[in-house]
Amino acid sequence: MDLFEYNRSLQGGKEAPLAARMRPSCLEDFVGQEHIVGKGKLLYRAIQSDRLSSVIFYGPPGTGKTTLAKIIANTTKSKFCQINATTAGIKEIKETVEDAKAELGMYGKKTILFIDEIHRFNKSQQDALLPHVEDGTLILIGATTENPYFEVNKALVSRSIVFELRQLEDRDIKRLLERALTDEKNGMGVYHARMDADAMDFLANTANGDARAALNALELAVLTTEPQTDKTIHITLEEAQECIQKRALNYDRDGDNHYDTISAFIKSMRGSDPDAALYYLAKMIYAGEDPKFIARRVVICASEDVGNADPHALQVAVSAMQAVNFIGMPEGRIPLAQAVTYVACAPKSNAAYLGIDKALSDVRNIRIRTVPPHLKDSHYSGAKELEHGVGYKYAHDYPGHYVKQQYLPDELVGTVYYAMTENGVERRMQEHLRRLKGE
Repeated sequence: MDLFEYNRSLQGGKEAPLAARMRPSCLEDFVGQEHIVGKGKLLYRAIQSDRLSSVIFYGPPGTGKTTLAKIIANTTKSKFCQINATTAGIKEIKETVEDAKAELGMYGKKTILFIDEIHRFNKSQQDALLPHVEDGTLILIGATTENPYFEVNKALVSRSIVFELRQLEDRDIKRLLERALTDEKNGMGVYHARMDADAMDFLANTANGDARAALNALELAVLTTEPQTDKTIHITLEEAQECIQKRALNYDRDGDNHYDTISAFIKSMRGSDPDAALYYLAKMIYAGEDPKFIARRVVICASEDVGNADPHALQVAVSAMQAVNFIGMPEGRIPLAQAVTYVACAPKSNAAYLGIDKALSDVRNIRIRTVPPHLKDSHYSGAKELEHGVGYKYAHDYPGHYVKQQYLPDELVGTVYYAMTENGVERRMQEHLRRLKGE
């Protein structure tokens, strides 16, 4: 290290972003995540006793995953190594493993390996880790914003304890902002800044549980606001709004929250809650979700969950999908909202959906010998000689356009696929069939 590098290393702390400078070094200063690091909780006990096993921290950005790893680094007697999955490869893993084996063999010292964004490791890289996690050469700490049950090697997940970190509450964000405003060593205390209550409320709420976003906005507000005559800095709601102009949504179209949101959206329509359905629709629109993707889900829900209880639901949903394709966004939000609320408020039936799945299961699993002879095609010469179509009764020749005859194959006579509900139009359909059959 030369003189210039040394000077840069001394200045690095002050040059780092506020969020990095304010990162706590002990559990006592850690804010939020009481469900996993509250006193007496498993992770709290493991860190305090320095008896950590392999763990994966999973949660949205700015919730404390890296901070927890740094706290472990500060408190453990084990050797602590860190690599980032976006830049490291198998070579770095092998070097770390060799160093870990040497530490264990020479000093009896364990090695904790922290891998940030572990979901970015490919299969071969994750496989390279596995034997060394299994034999205890490495204690793994993985951090990921993606669901590890989908994105991380199943064998690695099974050998680790997964801790889910949640979005921070507004009160937690405000604690961090207040601490940063007054901390003269690492925070913005030397600027003698104060923030109006409504400005702090706005930052805490708009950060949407992301401490990093809130602290970055605070730093920007302090550094760009002109000092008053008494050399203090006064941050109003207006300054706060300028520094974090759009609510930070935890939504990635390829990520876990994408699937959680669409799942909640569909379940809200299915559960007949138009208000919740509109909320999740708005969340997806705001986050930039493809409106065609949303429209397709509404069409599926209209058929799967409403079905013949209200056949118009499918027409409304398909019309909304066509309208979105025709007019685009942002106006496309209006037909989407109309279709979503119609489907949510419509009577529900999944009878058609269950019926086709049951029929498909029978087609796959039951050997059906033949179509009943009287239903076979008879529009060719020689059909009568084969007795194809013989005995078929044309329904329109009978009163009510109905006549009783066998339609299912012999092996399935009596099987019910379409078990109608008593909801909406299906009730009338059931009554109609009962009248026809004289039941």
